Amino acid sequence: IIKHRSSNAVIARLARGDWSGLVRRRYQRKGQPATMGNIFGNLLKSLIGKKEMRILMVGLDAAGKTTILYKLKLGEIVTTIPTIGFNVETVEYKNISFTVWDVGGQDKIRPLWRHYFQNTQGLIFVVDSNDRERVNEAREELMRMLAEDELRDAVLLVFANKQDLPNAMNAAEITDKLGLHSLRHRNWYIQATCATSGDGLYEGLDWLANQLKNKNGQKGS
Repeated sequence: IIKHRSSNAVIARLARGDWSGLVRRRYQRKGQPATMGNIFGNLLKSLIGKKEMRILMVGLDAAGKTTILYKLKLGEIVTTIPTIGFNVETVEYKNISFTVWDVGGQDKIRPLWRHYFQNTQGLIFVVDSNDRERVNEAREELMRMLAEDELRDAVLLVFANKQDLPNAMNAAEITDKLGLHSLRHRNWYIQATCATSGDGLYEGLDWLANQLKNKNGQKGS
């Protein structure tokens, strides 16, 4: 997990005239030069401080969870194998540091999901929209998780993944198959996605970011 510099550390470095490293990693990774506007914009974010959100990403095996994680983290497609255990990465987006736990979805290791529930603020449930045979199984696993007390306050984002496939169910059909409208006391949202192209992924993060902002606003009121 990437730890961020504190505001005091940033101020101390500026006092010494040391600007190096404040934005280089972020902008070079995206292939963008660090301009003076970028420097001051990033400095402002550093002084304000990043918000953090712990995300648990689960779903049946082969739904595309790990592909989604590294598309968000690296902006590219990586070769994946079935996850035995977990992957964890920090994804920076809109001044929010999303710590995303991608937990394997094979049936034998699903009982281990519960060990990752504590302190989870957002749950991303990834569905293979092309897998009509197992959508009921996906619903059962989702409802079982949502009944857990440790997830009672977690918001739910469903990624209806693999929308690029010709027989994929659309978001409305996935909503019906998963029984999302029955969730009366939980904030949820479904987003059609394609992990390989990245379509829909950042729209989902936008929703999560707004949920975090709203919760922080409620705490402050």
